[in-house]
Amino acid sequence: MRNTPIDSKIVDQKVKESGLRSVGKASIREIKKLIDNIEAATGEEFVRMEMGVPGIPPVKIGIDAQIEALKNGVAALYPNIWGHQELKNEFARFLKLFMNIDVKPEVCIPTVGSMQGSFASFLCMSRTNRNQDSTLFLDPGFPVHKMQHTALNLRYESFDVYNYRGEKLREKLESYFSTGRFHSVLYSNPNNPSWICFTEEELKIIGELADKYNVAILEDLAYFGMDFRKDYSKPGEPPYQPTVARYSENYILFVSSSKIFSYAGERIGMMVVSDRLFNMSLPDLLRYYSTDKLGYTLIFETLYPLSSGVSHSAQYALAAIFKAVNDGKFNFLDYVKDYGVKAHEMKEIMTRNGFQIVYDTDIDQPIADGFYFTFSYPGMDAETLLREMLYYGVSAISLLITGSERKEGIRACTSLVRHDQFPDLDERLKKFHKDHPVK
Repeated sequence: MRNTPIDSKIVDQKVKESGLRSVGKASIREIKKLIDNIEAATGEEFVRMEMGVPGIPPVKIGIDAQIEALKNGVAALYPNIWGHQELKNEFARFLKLFMNIDVKPEVCIPTVGSMQGSFASFLCMSRTNRNQDSTLFLDPGFPVHKMQHTALNLRYESFDVYNYRGEKLREKLESYFSTGRFHSVLYSNPNNPSWICFTEEELKIIGELADKYNVAILEDLAYFGMDFRKDYSKPGEPPYQPTVARYSENYILFVSSSKIFSYAGERIGMMVVSDRLFNMSLPDLLRYYSTDKLGYTLIFETLYPLSSGVSHSAQYALAAIFKAVNDGKFNFLDYVKDYGVKAHEMKEIMTRNGFQIVYDTDIDQPIADGFYFTFSYPGMDAETLLREMLYYGVSAISLLITGSERKEGIRACTSLVRHDQFPDLDERLKKFHKDHPVK
């Protein structure tokens, strides 16, 4: 039996019982279940970095508003499929104040988390043009978006964007778009899992090429404003959260309440469709739907059969939070800045114990400290490293499931790691480094 912080026999037993053919290719939820089982069997607490869930309490403004809405009886009423009007109004105002874009409340639609918004968009966009049958992912990315394509039996292609930053992105994107096969392109900004952030130059390139080749841009803003190198927290004042919406008229944006407001449990997010896309007539939609209007089809013939609307009381909660943020009464980025503080300290612990940061720069700047970061260990691929770290009580996920070309990397999430766990993390990684000397 090996002398490791976590009983190696139990780790081996639980990995075997899990039925996982490859720990390195396991999904986020599969890794979570495996670690839950090891913790229960050993009584030892892991330093858990696998789940991208909030690590701070939900915004109280939302809780109070949701309770009040429930007391007033909204639980007995079906929500409007197009959304609670106050929420739509405040979200449109939020986008103006924090992104400096003008959108109508009409095109702002609540969804059951951003994941429902992406699911509905993939389904609808895949039917807009019989000659455009694929989505392009700018990877690395959130693995579940590809799972959604598999569930819907939709085609996609992807490439690791890290090797095509700046002006290099133009030629690479054009090589895909010019084929005429792509209806949509999706990316997250800041990026999950690498935490790279697109520059204004890169967003302009994406916008220009998408307009040139009639491709819809799906911009995932799950970590809105959380590039803490700049202060995006002042309503109506620059700098503003970067967005392709300033460079294109063909976009769908997804804004989540899960991370920036710690409201993950209520499964509510917002989707905004550009005015041009929302009102566009696309005759090929008639192959599947009763109308050729994209906005109508997206709401009434795609979102409606998926869920019949979003939790009624949660819409009141999110409306109240947006209003407080818009009015300058609640600084939502101050609320989540601790993720950046923890990332900085965790990277320090990692690097002084022989680990390396995988995605370490934004072109010519060090990567931001935020919700995620990626790391590796010399001489180990991701599968080996992820499996080996189980014996040291540290969990994460492999970049192998994110579309990354960095086969040695794994992703760490800062949210669930407590400050009081840093000494333990340091001791465990010291032992790891001692047990695995770098040649």
